[in-house]
Amino acid sequence: MPDWVQDAVWWHVYPLGFVGAEREATDVVAHRLDRITAWLDYAVELGANGLALGPVFASSTHGYDTVDHLRIDPRLGDDADFDALVAAAHDRGLRVLLDGVFNHVGRDHPAFRAVLEQGPDAPTADWFRLRWPHGPGAEPDYDTFEGHGQLVALDHSAPAVADQVAEVMTHWLDRGADGWRLDAAYAVPSSFWATVLPRVRERHPDAYVVGEVIHGDYAQVVRESGMDAVTQYELWKAIWSSLNDGNLHELAHALGRHDGFLDTFVPLTFVGNHDVTRIASRLDDAAHLPHALVVLFTVGGTPSVYAGDEQAFTGVKEDRAGGDDAVRPPFPGSPAELAPFGEPTRRLHQELIGLRRRHRWLHTARSTPLHRDNRQLSYAVAGDGQRLVVALNLADGEATVPAAGAGELLAGVGTVRQPGTDRAAVSLPAHGWAILAG
Repeated sequence: MPDWVQDAVWWHVYPLGFVGAEREATDVVAHRLDRITAWLDYAVELGANGLALGPVFASSTHGYDTVDHLRIDPRLGDDADFDALVAAAHDRGLRVLLDGVFNHVGRDHPAFRAVLEQGPDAPTADWFRLRWPHGPGAEPDYDTFEGHGQLVALDHSAPAVADQVAEVMTHWLDRGADGWRLDAAYAVPSSFWATVLPRVRERHPDAYVVGEVIHGDYAQVVRESGMDAVTQYELWKAIWSSLNDGNLHELAHALGRHDGFLDTFVPLTFVGNHDVTRIASRLDDAAHLPHALVVLFTVGGTPSVYAGDEQAFTGVKEDRAGGDDAVRPPFPGSPAELAPFGEPTRRLHQELIGLRRRHRWLHTARSTPLHRDNRQLSYAVAGDGQRLVVALNLADGEATVPAAGAGELLAGVGTVRQPGTDRAAVSLPAHGWAILAG
């Protein structure tokens, strides 16, 4: 993993939604990427030093049905707009992560259009997994991404596909990007990435590559693919479900699993992204939003904040056409236009990100449960000879939580008894939390 990733905190933006772009493709260039530029100072003030962009390449609709990986989506702008955004981000110390959709393409991608027009003899026919049950003059059957007919799966055993992906990744790194998120990486053979990524890193050894992996053996995927990291969906799920169920044993178990992953790689951690219900809507009790954030910013990992979550935006993802709209809304023209209700959550993000920056070792820290019960949990995080203690209380009343070694209160509200000893404990208010020196 590149050295700079140790300090990375991503602010994640879904561009097409953020700028209020049309739902479907247009050839008319609308110079909208500067609407993201207008928010870069806000991201820096939040504490982020990375801008993780969702799809910015030409697509038919939502960005994940790419039709040209080498062209900026006209609904967002053009190459000059992209260059200006990257330059503005870099001027502020923000790295830029791009979203690469390389498992599939949209039906309108020229490579697939050639197949529909020319049949099995099309020069790009080997890009896809095709079957011709009705003869070469009819439309072939083809593999899709999760049954979506508009998303045509690529054949990752084809050398031409590897060449194309390596070219695309290198092209945008040449243009100033600092890394890639690999969309639907769980659907792509690890052997494909093991072929492509060394070619990319030959030109850009300092690029960061993280794969979207929802399930499976995370560590094995990283080892076999050569990616730096994958998305930590296990921890995401454990955070909100343990808080909702009042079952912090689940969270303690997930932290143990998380430590196991850290033996191989440093996961990308999050409590929200463009594909899931907003954390403020996912939690049954708004009083537990701080608890979710405390876990995110105190455990090992490379944290990512989905734009709007720091303002306690709400939004429920639904399994229907347009079901992502609520979690991918347009943003106002500037931060000054935000409603005031999100300010406490923004300030909490700033406080926790600031604490993390003062303890850089948290990037690879391991967690050790000190006390666990259904509604109370304390754990120590340690690394590089340093230690912090975190205590959580989900109960409706005050609770005293054993927290061996806990010392000075660094964040939250609590009173430490017998600080610095094995018998240390912290008294927390109802639905309270605390981060303490260890």
